[in-house]
Amino acid sequence: MVLELKKAGITVPPNVFEDLRASKSMIKLACTEGSPGDAIQKAEEYHANVEAYLVNEAQKAFGSEPVDEWLNRIEEASSEVCDESDFEANFVTGVPCHQKWVRIEPIDDLPTEIITQLAAEENLEIKPQKNGKLLVHGPIENIKDFIKKMTAEAAKE
Repeated sequence: MVLELKKAGITVPPNVFEDLRASKSMIKLACTEGSPGDAIQKAEEYHANVEAYLVNEAQKAFGSEPVDEWLNRIEEASSEVCDESDFEANFVTGVPCHQKWVRIEPIDDLPTEIITQLAAEENLEIKPQKNGKLLVHGPIENIKDFIKKMTAEAAKE
């Protein structure tokens, strides 16, 4: 939208870009361990400010049809970005920074029960994820021993 407004000769004020950058920063902050709970809310506030200005100016310049199309595209993009399974697949949250982690997908030779038992033997934490995988975390030496045991167990089958 910003590019189209600029092409039409409309100047976008610096505070719009500042809000856009602030929104991006808040989103990145929300993805970090121990982030403040209001980071997403702040990001949404900044984004709403940007969107309100751009939509208002775009409607004045282009009418409602192209603006409705842009709003639909924004809504589609937002629903894709907010897909929790994608977020969970790419980011690991809830693991202390001094610990290492590994994501395991249970298979016939290594079902969830065996993986859980082996993780417990090594004093590792285990968290099931929505996509069916297991997030195992703890000290690096314990993770290494866990993987060796898991490999040996899979070789038995």
